[in-house]
Amino acid sequence: MKIYCTHNFPEHTFARKIILFLCSVPMFLFTHIGAANENNICSRTAKLAHSACLNETLDDYQIAKGKCLNSSDGGEKIECIADAKEEKSEMKDLCREQQFARRDVCDLIGESAYDPEFEPEIFMTATQMADSPNPYFPLVPGTQWVYAKGDDETIMVEVLDEFKLIEGVECRTVRDTVTVDIEGEDVLVEDTLDWYAQDVDANVWYCGEISRNYEFIPEDGVAELVDLEGSWKAFRDGAKPGIVMFANPAVGTVYRQEFDLGNAEDVAEIISISDTATAMVGSCTGDCLVTRDFTPVDPGHEELKVYSPGFGMILEFDPETNEVIAELIEMTTP
Repeated sequence: MKIYCTHNFPEHTFARKIILFLCSVPMFLFTHIGAANENNICSRTAKLAHSACLNETLDDYQIAKGKCLNSSDGGEKIECIADAKEEKSEMKDLCREQQFARRDVCDLIGESAYDPEFEPEIFMTATQMADSPNPYFPLVPGTQWVYAKGDDETIMVEVLDEFKLIEGVECRTVRDTVTVDIEGEDVLVEDTLDWYAQDVDANVWYCGEISRNYEFIPEDGVAELVDLEGSWKAFRDGAKPGIVMFANPAVGTVYRQEFDLGNAEDVAEIISISDTATAMVGSCTGDCLVTRDFTPVDPGHEELKVYSPGFGMILEFDPETNEVIAELIEMTTP
């Protein structure tokens, strides 16, 4: 860093005062300040995300209010603006809670910048990962899992015989669909394509997704695409891949599963590698892997996921109530 000390400024100007001050400070302090700025990256990121959230909240409020003003019904207009204000207040509270949650993540994983190594030479090809799958997360084309979620929701996960190339790495494509029983008919509400890679040590990486979200319109009797919320791709617009399953999981490990700031920030903690659990399919005794999954994007919401060797995830439940959220009821292998 260079400071050009000069007195060639008119006296009593602000610029002259700043330059004279900088010239009076020992240069090693600037070096120290520069080094300090490289620390606390995680907390600084949380602060910036909070600022962005507040700005987005204000932006959404102004747009909503603008729409309200175009109502010709006076009472409807007043009610609309009141709703917009209430939504703004709730979103500001959420922004603050998200910031606290991100700081909690920093306490767990540390303050270093999140910049994982992701080079083609450390990854298997799509064929190799099918031949040597991670037992807790087998990416073998043709494998299907069916999960029951509540009384009316069904989740189907299928490993497709295709891959997506991301930064030179072959990422296996997995399709995840969610349907809801509405008056005896299965209605699609979510259709997602996930991309996973497996490194040479058999750790499984999460590299992005396209998430199509649908809403059932009773009047039309069909489900319509409403958004792609949650979609992201590693290395697009600063997004980074994460680990979704370790080859050698260790209790206490906390790790990012994905990182697209403000959009996809799932984090997991390994809480057991020797648990016992019973599911309709894939029960395990003494060798269940259990993770605690959470995200600062949705503060306070946590899930426990149970994985059985050779089957993958078999159960998902609420850690507060122990209520089963999803259970593996069917598995098909090629």
